[in-house]
Amino acid sequence: MTTPEDVIQARRRLTNKFIASGEAERLRPFFMDDASLITGDGGMILGADAIIDAFAAHFRQLGFVPYVRTPQSIELDQAETRAVEIGRWTGAATSGTYMAAWRKVTGQWVIENEFFVTLGG
Repeated sequence: MTTPEDVIQARRRLTNKFIASGEAERLRPFFMDDASLITGDGGMILGADAIIDAFAAHFRQLGFVPYVRTPQSIELDQAETRAVEIGRWTGAATSGTYMAAWRKVTGQWVIENEFFVTLGG
């Protein structure tokens, strides 16, 4: 039986794959329309459109090196409609910790908020 934690981990692996291949638009289904993202340096990006635009701009940078998010824990609420994922992210010269809040919407787990903290590099 597939657990919600398994599904979230599988969706995280897909986001890592799309980041590695520089496919910003393929990340769109993983975010709620009103999602927010706090970058490793403390900047804030509001809304899925702006998040996807930021990914696309990042992927176009000369020398872009993909980064990987690795979940360390996933915890669900009692109703199994919200979850928090905590893990490590690593890039070529930087790394840190992240937290993602997931929500189950019409049967699909999507990110409502992500928060990254750069700790190395």
